[in-house]
Amino acid sequence: MTGRYSEHDIEHYDRPRRRTRPRTKDRPSYDDAVEARVVTVDRGRFTLLLGGAVVLAVKARPLGRKGVVVGDRVKVVGDTSGDEGALARIVEVTPRTTTLRRTADDDDPVERVIVSNAEQLVVVTALADPDPQPRLLDRALVAAYDAGMAPLLCLTKSDLADPETLLSTYRSLGVPWVVTQRGGDLGEVRAALTGRTSVLVGSSGVGKSTLVNALVPDADREVGVVNAVTGRGRHTSTSAFMLALPGGDGWIIDTPGIRSFGLGHVDPANILLAFSDVAAVAAECPRGCTHLADAPDCDLDVAVADGRLAASRVDSLRRLLTTLAS
Repeated sequence: MTGRYSEHDIEHYDRPRRRTRPRTKDRPSYDDAVEARVVTVDRGRFTLLLGGAVVLAVKARPLGRKGVVVGDRVKVVGDTSGDEGALARIVEVTPRTTTLRRTADDDDPVERVIVSNAEQLVVVTALADPDPQPRLLDRALVAAYDAGMAPLLCLTKSDLADPETLLSTYRSLGVPWVVTQRGGDLGEVRAALTGRTSVLVGSSGVGKSTLVNALVPDADREVGVVNAVTGRGRHTSTSAFMLALPGGDGWIIDTPGIRSFGLGHVDPANILLAFSDVAAVAAECPRGCTHLADAPDCDLDVAVADGRLAASRVDSLRRLLTTLAS
């Protein structure tokens, strides 16, 4: 019986040589991809702005586990018409200029990217109902400096409490601030946001969504209330959402209310960036000084004793350093 192949037909059954194998790892060039901006993320679906169209998209398989967050500039292919039922594919995330991160806890090694490509971090805090949380405010400032973002304090509900009480602590930092009240004039706030991409962060109930609705009347962000027993606000925003300011001269990103701001991703040496008033004194400390309460010959203690520094500022810094060092 004659075999199926003769000695001259070896190419039909021999394993292909490496140089002849199909190049299955080749990736398309996506030369026809267009750039869009991610405005919100919802369970694996991404809402993009592409020119004047709102486009729904998914992440292409080649991106793997690479995260896509609000604020990202991405390259997309496929059906970018924005028509009902149309679905485009995100094939590339362009390099980010800034990345705002936080962790669940200070000892959590897993960092979460909140938004990208924002130039300004607006830390929204109520002057009353709920009461200000200076340590949370400090943590947000640290995160802003670590991300390379300019910070802005936005103090809401000034009709309920005097802003000077809080500003007396933070004025020495040189951080700009704006003060608002319900129904009040927002001219100062608009001026601070114009021409920039700003992300708003703060605890639930401080008035972020109320502020967003006033700045962007058609935003229709849900507004919550503060629990009279716990003094905490109810979460109303469930995901970050990017909105264009009226006139198209700037963007704001509303984020869900936070109750903690872990800084596990921050190098402790960078924390002093958020405490410029303390940093000037700390520069005179002995080499290797940890600036903690038990640090010998720490000039911070001398500065508190002679009135150059407020004890509350040094205590806030040391709490952060102690937490990250543990």
